[in-house]
Amino acid sequence: MNQETRASSSWDPIGLQLGTRNLWSWLMRLLSTQPEWLSTKMKFFLPNVELDSRDEAPNPEQRVVLQLQMLHAQGQATWKSFIHCVCMELEVPLDLEVPLLSTWGQEDELGTGEKPRLGPQLQHGLKRPHQDCGSSPRRKHCRKQQQELTRKYLQLLRTSAQRHCGDGVPKPGQTFGAHQLYVPPILQWSRATAPLDPREGAVLGDLKTEDSTDVSLQDLFNFKAPKGPRVTVLLGKAGMGKSTLARRLCQKWAEGQLDHFQALFLFEFRQLNLITRFLTLPQLLFDLYLSPEAGPEAVFQYLKENANRVLLIFDGLDEAIYPCSSKDTLDPNGSGPVLTLFSALCRGTLLPGCWVMVTSRPGKLPACLPTEAAMVHMWGFDGLRVEEYVSHFFSEQPAQEVALAELQGNGHLQSLCAVPALCQVTCLCLRHLLSGNAPGQSVALLPTVTQLYMQMVLTLSPPGSLPAKSLLGLGEVALRGLEVGKVIFSAGDFPPAIMAFGATHSLLTSFCIHTDSGHREIGYAFAHLNLQEFFAALHLMASPSVDKDILTSHVTLNSHWVLRTRTRLNLSDHLPTFLAGLASPTCRPFLRHLAQRNEAWVGARQAAVLQVLRKLATRKLTGPKVVELCHYVAETQESELASLTAQSLPYQLPFHNFPLTYRDLSALTSILEHRADPIHLDFGGCPLEPHCPEALAGCGQVETLSFKSRKCGDAFAEALSRSLPTMGNLKTLGLAGSKITAQGVSLLVQALPLCLQLEEVRFQDNQLKDREVLSIAEVLPRLPRLRKLDLSRSSFSTSTVLSLVKVAVLCPTVRVLQVRETDLIFLLSPLEDTAAELQRAPDPQETDGQRKEAEDRRLTLRLQKCQLRVHNAEALIALLLEGPPLEEVDLSGNQLEDEGCRLLAEAASRLHIARKLDLSDSGLSVDGVSCVLSALSTCQALETLHISLLHRTAVLTFTRELEEQRGTQERAAFLDNLMSPLSCELPPSSRRIRLTHCGFQTKHLEQLCRALGGSGHLGHLDFSGNSLGDEGVTLLAQLLPGLGPLQSLNLSENGVSLSAVCCLSQCMSALQWAAHLDVSLESQQILLQGDKRGRDGWMGGSSAEFPARAHFSGFGQRSIPRSFCLKECQLEPLSLTSLCATLEQCPGPLEVQLSCETLSDQSLETLLQCLPRLPQLRLLQLSPMGLSPRSPLLLADVFSLCPRVQKVDLRSLTHATLHFRPSEDKEGVSCGFRSCSLSLEHVEPLCCLLSKCDNLSQLDLAENLLGDDGLRCLLEHLPQVPISGSLDLSLNGISREGVWQLLETLPFHPRVREASVNLGSAQDFWIHFSKPGETPRTTLRLSECSFGPEHVPRLATSLSQALQLTEITLTRCSLGLEQLTLLLSRMRPPAGHLCLRVEEPWVGRAGVPALLEACAQASGNVTEISISETQQRLCVQLDFPRQEENPEAVAFRLAHCDLGTHHSLLVTRLMETCARLRLLSLSQVNLPDTSDASCLLQRLLLALSELRSFRLTSSCVSPESLVHLAAGLGHCHHLEELDFSNTWLSEEGTRTLMGALQGKCRLRRLDLSQLLLGGSTLAMLTQGLSHMTLLQSLRLSHNAIGDAGAGHLAAILPKLPELRKIDLSANGIGLAGGAQLAKSLALCRKLEELGLGFNALGDPTALGLAEGLPRHLRVLHLPSSHLGPEGALSLGRALDGCPHVKEISLAENSLAKGVPHFCKGLPQLQRIDLASCDIDNQAAKGLAASFTLCPALEEILLSWNLLGDEAAAELAQVLPRMGRLKRVDLEKNRITACGAWLLAEGLAQGSAIQVIRLWNNPIPPGVAQRLQSQEPRLDFAFFDKQPQTPRGT
Repeated sequence: MNQETRASSSWDPIGLQLGTRNLWSWLMRLLSTQPEWLSTKMKFFLPNVELDSRDEAPNPEQRVVLQLQMLHAQGQATWKSFIHCVCMELEVPLDLEVPLLSTWGQEDELGTGEKPRLGPQLQHGLKRPHQDCGSSPRRKHCRKQQQELTRKYLQLLRTSAQRHCGDGVPKPGQTFGAHQLYVPPILQWSRATAPLDPREGAVLGDLKTEDSTDVSLQDLFNFKAPKGPRVTVLLGKAGMGKSTLARRLCQKWAEGQLDHFQALFLFEFRQLNLITRFLTLPQLLFDLYLSPEAGPEAVFQYLKENANRVLLIFDGLDEAIYPCSSKDTLDPNGSGPVLTLFSALCRGTLLPGCWVMVTSRPGKLPACLPTEAAMVHMWGFDGLRVEEYVSHFFSEQPAQEVALAELQGNGHLQSLCAVPALCQVTCLCLRHLLSGNAPGQSVALLPTVTQLYMQMVLTLSPPGSLPAKSLLGLGEVALRGLEVGKVIFSAGDFPPAIMAFGATHSLLTSFCIHTDSGHREIGYAFAHLNLQEFFAALHLMASPSVDKDILTSHVTLNSHWVLRTRTRLNLSDHLPTFLAGLASPTCRPFLRHLAQRNEAWVGARQAAVLQVLRKLATRKLTGPKVVELCHYVAETQESELASLTAQSLPYQLPFHNFPLTYRDLSALTSILEHRADPIHLDFGGCPLEPHCPEALAGCGQVETLSFKSRKCGDAFAEALSRSLPTMGNLKTLGLAGSKITAQGVSLLVQALPLCLQLEEVRFQDNQLKDREVLSIAEVLPRLPRLRKLDLSRSSFSTSTVLSLVKVAVLCPTVRVLQVRETDLIFLLSPLEDTAAELQRAPDPQETDGQRKEAEDRRLTLRLQKCQLRVHNAEALIALLLEGPPLEEVDLSGNQLEDEGCRLLAEAASRLHIARKLDLSDSGLSVDGVSCVLSALSTCQALETLHISLLHRTAVLTFTRELEEQRGTQERAAFLDNLMSPLSCELPPSSRRIRLTHCGFQTKHLEQLCRALGGSGHLGHLDFSGNSLGDEGVTLLAQLLPGLGPLQSLNLSENGVSLSAVCCLSQCMSALQWAAHLDVSLESQQILLQGDKRGRDGWMGGSSAEFPARAHFSGFGQRSIPRSFCLKECQLEPLSLTSLCATLEQCPGPLEVQLSCETLSDQSLETLLQCLPRLPQLRLLQLSPMGLSPRSPLLLADVFSLCPRVQKVDLRSLTHATLHFRPSEDKEGVSCGFRSCSLSLEHVEPLCCLLSKCDNLSQLDLAENLLGDDGLRCLLEHLPQVPISGSLDLSLNGISREGVWQLLETLPFHPRVREASVNLGSAQDFWIHFSKPGETPRTTLRLSECSFGPEHVPRLATSLSQALQLTEITLTRCSLGLEQLTLLLSRMRPPAGHLCLRVEEPWVGRAGVPALLEACAQASGNVTEISISETQQRLCVQLDFPRQEENPEAVAFRLAHCDLGTHHSLLVTRLMETCARLRLLSLSQVNLPDTSDASCLLQRLLLALSELRSFRLTSSCVSPESLVHLAAGLGHCHHLEELDFSNTWLSEEGTRTLMGALQGKCRLRRLDLSQLLLGGSTLAMLTQGLSHMTLLQSLRLSHNAIGDAGAGHLAAILPKLPELRKIDLSANGIGLAGGAQLAKSLALCRKLEELGLGFNALGDPTALGLAEGLPRHLRVLHLPSSHLGPEGALSLGRALDGCPHVKEISLAENSLAKGVPHFCKGLPQLQRIDLASCDIDNQAAKGLAASFTLCPALEEILLSWNLLGDEAAAELAQVLPRMGRLKRVDLEKNRITACGAWLLAEGLAQGSAIQVIRLWNNPIPPGVAQRLQSQEPRLDFAFFDKQPQTPRGT
């Protein structure tokens, strides 16, 4: 037996038992030739065995034997997997492969459930777990021994780190043996509490930085700042290289770099998750990482003492299973869960001073991390790093060049390589593909991440075959792990063949893991978590054991908000991405081979995934989910799905507070390429990969792009500058809150001119300095479409502000420059020239338009709080004088002081400022105010100056330049020309000077007035809020004549007393302009004003809204009314006497308003006695003012004291108003004392005082306390009071007893014309008296008087005794049918006519027979009966005394009636009572077939020989009932009126009615409107009309007779010689019918009223009508008749001069320029309606002139037209000449405040107009309110306020 045989037999008892000794011998010989391969497998299967720690074997064979022994001792599963690797990777003959697999690769009698364990013979090759230092007795060491133990342990740490993290050891996340290749990714600070030391460079040479604040590995730990954060959090998405960087740190530390740290510990949370028991810190460091060979207590003590040189790295915090809390506490020597130890280390309660670095994916970080922890983002690779990685990977020159060419030619592949893990897989696939494909074809096979991994799998497969079983096996294990959150597996989790497949292709990694029991085991994991997710997706998609429901349940969207998600991320983040990628049609062959199923089966599973994605695409998603969805959709390569997703995205797409990489934006861009509409992208607070803007290159769908993040630096700006010129539709660019420097700004400045389509650029809050701000501003002329540039929150100097002003002045598109402290905004208006034209060489002939537009522009400058001083003001003025005209200049908040303000005020006239100059808060003093006023003396454009030193206000506003207001000037000239005949020359627009709260005293007034006197055209002067006092006000009153005519003077808040008020009141007599003085003494409000009827008075504002002239005098010279208002002042008799004496000299007319808390009777008597000395007084108001109960008697006596008093009105003893006549004429006076608590005791003295007034018209005593007794007393004394109008006693507590008193006294008051009483909630009580000489007739109206049955006899008696009573109305007086019958039977006046109206709810329910039966009981002759069921009203006209009919006539009429019914007695009674009935009217009644009413009416009609009028309107009549009515009407041969309008009749009923018309030869009025007459019924009608030769009125509107019916009527109308009125409106008559009617109507010589509106007649009909217009025509209605200008003009010419026309309506016709106008005039015209006729200002001129030729005109309707101020001016001119005009409707036109003012001026000339409607005209509400307060007849409300008719008329 040789040595090899002995060796093999010594360790293989199994082989001896099975007789496989020859097999082992061959295996050892094979492995002896592959020592490196065997060592690699040993490191994979036994990562915890220190192979180099023991002595080397004497020869290679023995080394192989020892290694195989260790593999076999690891367990059966490990051994089987190893044998599979031998057969899979090495060249094993087939005759030996089968025995190997059959002997050791299959299940045997040993079983597979045996757990791997370490045999006792291998223990010497493993690290021994040290004993728990927390429980062992502490040994004492001398210091030298302690140092030695520590030195050995620290060296052991470096050796271990070098061995486990060196280049030769596989590391997680790096597969396929490319372990030695490392290119550092981008690292970027996110947050740090201590700044980095800029002097400290990167120690490690292979680490790169991004921007000035990005970090190298050395910068991760700030050793220079002792108080800086010692916890660093490294954030990066999956595949960015976080774990690789952690191991890189270990490696560099082991190599001697990072020498600040003496000890470094690396932990992985995926392994720490396996430890559930409590640990102490020594156990964490020594048991779970590396234990000292001896003296653990001494080593730990040294680490504690030197904690600031200890670094602990925790990798994968996002994989931590157990959450940690910041509230968990731990004793320094205590134990706790692993995460509690981690939290204590981060907070510094354990190992204080140590350094901690932790890696994690982005997401919500656990609370155990301190808030001051430094955050570093890992961003993967940019383009340079990708090229560097590829260059190193393909070290051979030819392959390197080909690979770089392939990569640079495919942008999508570059985006994949931005992730380091994908970059490595891409290189591996390219290495395989480049050898078998032509150039350019390889990258086409790698379009998506999924296909990249799929290609990787294909590279592992033997040519022509696919290891489906192994791939699905790995997928099953991967999916099972993801479902339970497992990423570390044991050997038993993998079948041996699957384990061998993963080990062979480096898909799995192995490492030592620690268990809770303290043992160490071998753990396995996929090389990267993404790889585990990919294999899980393969299993879901291709495994037959997974149904489609389970498959689609994994297609979800995960949100990754930084501050909003759960603590622990899902382990299957990328699983849906891979499922979406496998749903691509490109993956179908691969899946078909993998699943061993047909294409339909695979397609169905892919379709299920796509269907889920379609549903997700239509949902409203948050930003993170949108990004995830874009990744999914891009992976599918389905253009239809991409289009659906793109179109479903909102117009505004925000992304806030979550990290975004280059790949994310690349995925978003790929989806947006399928979108047709523009989109706005807003990135706010998102950590962004520095080069991610490159992904947006060429994206034409983005219209707005906005970034707001402190993490955007120069590298970001560089990438953005490369992409911007390629985004052809980008209009808005925003970059806010970044950290770009001058370098980044320069790159953006170079890119902006290439973006000619940009309209808005926002660079706020970027901490830009002077140079950067100027460089950006200088780009403005090169951006032709730019509208806004925002550089706010920048830092710039005063000199830069002036430079910016120069840019604004020179750039022709700049309209506004706004600077305020750190804010800076340009607003621009693009020129008309295109961008291409702007870039061409200038041509003098082509730049005229551009030069004109530049001349027209006005620049607005707002330079607020810019620290401008006097010398800056000089430079600024020089700049502005060279620039364009200015719209506004705002220099508030600067340090200009008096001199700077004076310079700017002097320059104002040269600067041509259109609106305002603001010098507020600029250091202006009291002395400087006079300087500014003097400087402004030459500025003709100044309109308003407001200076308030207290509020630091100094604002100058200017009028518009004349050349800028050509349109306004032309309109002003037009309006002025209208007024020119009577107008006088007036000064230009007046100025408004406000010098408020400036501390002015009497000593300042003379200097101020000198300065003001030179300013010219001063209109409004405001000195409010100063300290003038009585002395200053008196002096100012003396200086006022030197200031010229003012419009207002405000002296409020100046400490003025009543004596100064009296002095000011003298100004109204001394100064012609002083018209109104308003004083509120207590609140110190004093205002002296000019005539309020001027435009400024009307509008309450400046005259800039109006034409050039300040006032119009075109309505004739008239005296200016003056008013004096004194409020909040105690009025004593002496002061009142003095005040009245002052007012005596005031010219009139004068209005006085006094208001105080109380006014004594003595003061009131004094005031009333002074009234005769004020002949100019027109109005005296005492309101609000407390008066005594005796004041009504004092005021009642004023008529005798002052005969000019016309009206006295006292309300509530607080508001008294006295109106005065201009002269002592004899017009009636009125007196009112409402709510004055008048009772019985006041009635007699009041009547005694009023009896002295011989012309009392109205007396108002409403709302007092008279009661029934006071009423009785008043009625007794009423004959003594010569009242001729009305008496109002409403709301006086009068009851039904008062009604009896009124009724019983009516016979003794023959002058009572009407009495109206309502005892309901309204409590109305009115008595109206007739004037002398009028016939005594009395109307009585009683409402809600609650008469019971017992009151009816008394009521009948009282009514019968009032001989002058002609009409009685009883409304809701509780009279039932029986009471009404009784009242009718008992009411017997001696003689005359009496009309009784009853309005009760039961009237609508009683029915026609019952009501007729009640009428039959009347004691007089019934001549008229009207019944309205809906209005619940019965009206009966009676004649007294009753006259009995001739018995022979009665017998004759009874012979024609069938009395054999139960109505016989009623009919007999009706025949007796209604023998003289002339009118029977039934409105809104219902006559069905079952009704007895029709039968009763038939019999009644048969007996009414004198019936002249029958009306049945708005009712519903059945055919049977209509037969009865027709039969009755057939015997009414004397009928003159028949009205069936708006009554519902069937077609049969209509024919019956037409039959009844036959033979009605005496009919004069026929109304059949809205009956819908048909062809047959219309023929019957025309036949009947042919016999009605006396017919005067024919109404057939709304019957749809059409042209055919019109033809029938046209044939018969000439046969009606007496026809005066005809209405055929809304009948669908067209041109043909209209022409026939026009010819026929010309033959109706007596026609007076013609209605043809709402028919499509057109101009031909109008021309026909005009040719034969009847000469007696009074009314012409043609609204909405499709008339045009030609037809309207022809009608106008025909109507001109007609002497009888009273009403014309041509509304809703498109007359435009064809508005009729008259030369001869229409003397009787009362109403003209031209609403909605497209009438403009030009047409209105002739129309207004025509109105003056119509002296009887009362109503003009011009609403809904195009009338403007010019038309209003024309109307205003004619209003004073139209004495009978009452109403003008100008709704919905284009009249402005100026036109409304002109109309008010016209009304002021004494016009009788009651209302002018101006609703919905372009008049501001405030102006409208002021106009209406001055002229109440102007109505701006939506609802028409009809003028109220006086009660009783």
